[in-house]
Amino acid sequence: MSSDLKIGIAGCGIGGLALGAMLAAKGHAVQIFDQFKAPSPVGSGLVVQPVGFEVLRALGVAEAVLAKGAKITHMHGVESGSGRMALDVSYGARFGVAIHRASLFDALLKKAKANGCEIIPSTKIIAQKGSYFEASNGARLGPFDLLVDASGAGSELSPLKTKPLKYGALWASVDWPEATALPQNRLTQVYGGATRMAGVLPIGSLPGETKQKAAVFWSLRVADYDAWRAAPLAGWQQATRDFWPEFAPFINQISSHDELTMARYKHGTLRRKTNGRMAFIGDAAHCASPQLGQGANMALLDAYALGTALGQHPVEAALKAYEHARRRHVFSYQMMSRVLTPFYQSDSMVLPWLRNRALAPLSPFWPFAPVLTKVGAGDVIPPVRGLAWPPQ
Repeated sequence: MSSDLKIGIAGCGIGGLALGAMLAAKGHAVQIFDQFKAPSPVGSGLVVQPVGFEVLRALGVAEAVLAKGAKITHMHGVESGSGRMALDVSYGARFGVAIHRASLFDALLKKAKANGCEIIPSTKIIAQKGSYFEASNGARLGPFDLLVDASGAGSELSPLKTKPLKYGALWASVDWPEATALPQNRLTQVYGGATRMAGVLPIGSLPGETKQKAAVFWSLRVADYDAWRAAPLAGWQQATRDFWPEFAPFINQISSHDELTMARYKHGTLRRKTNGRMAFIGDAAHCASPQLGQGANMALLDAYALGTALGQHPVEAALKAYEHARRRHVFSYQMMSRVLTPFYQSDSMVLPWLRNRALAPLSPFWPFAPVLTKVGAGDVIPPVRGLAWPPQ
């Protein structure tokens, strides 16, 4: 068992904060470095799936997260115009928590600080040399008994090789309108084949606010982004309203191109998630499209696995246990993401036809329904192997 370690974490995102909070609670000296001038999140809404929520429960932030988020019991999608079912997944007796990234970040940041983590801003980590981090300002930071790269898909530390995906999405956070019949307990999406997709996700409220919010998104080819920005916003808004009339009260709140952020997606997985005394977690270790909604959950599970392993083994053995614990789960979800994404975002005409006429009609029935429930929940296979699950 490792105790009283000095641990350096590059990246103050969901995975870095979760790991830092967990390790600091066990008495380790934890420093988290990030390039921001003051702690702040990046992104809009996300879904904490049931497996991720179990990690939040173990960290002691589940109630705070649930108070700011929205319980999601269903994921529902139809084809534009015809209304033909394209996606139908229920969580059964469980639920996901849809939340603005800022609210999840706020809960984890407070817990990390309360547990004793030192958050060091204005420090961009660009390299690792032995037991030291090197920052862009030339500072040499350390030595550390363990170094962790939690700096995301743009990491300068990770050897991860990724393939950019052809499709991304425009995202924005808006107020939940009174003039809508859309339910606030589900992710709702509308498709036009696999080339167009609009979605609405209830995400609770922002830190310090009570107004209920929604994350809205619109699928877009990355190559078409510049043309979209150059065209009048009103024309795009009208096209989205024609595509999905119920989208109107959400999208009408947007008055500028700048209120929408273009999310670009990549796919890639590290073969080895450790290197010496360095561990890679979250998007620095594996990244994928958001179709399965597992990005934040994978980071939380990585943090839980690494933190738990360090509570049971010396550093070298803990890193091996972390690799072992996460290998199968990461591989299975990365594979599912690679296979399923083209059914929802691609130029294919055949795959969405199969989605609507074969996959979706079967989804409510046994044995497909319970399998899809577990896929969405994040535990179609055990999330960690060789470690206690669910967390105590």
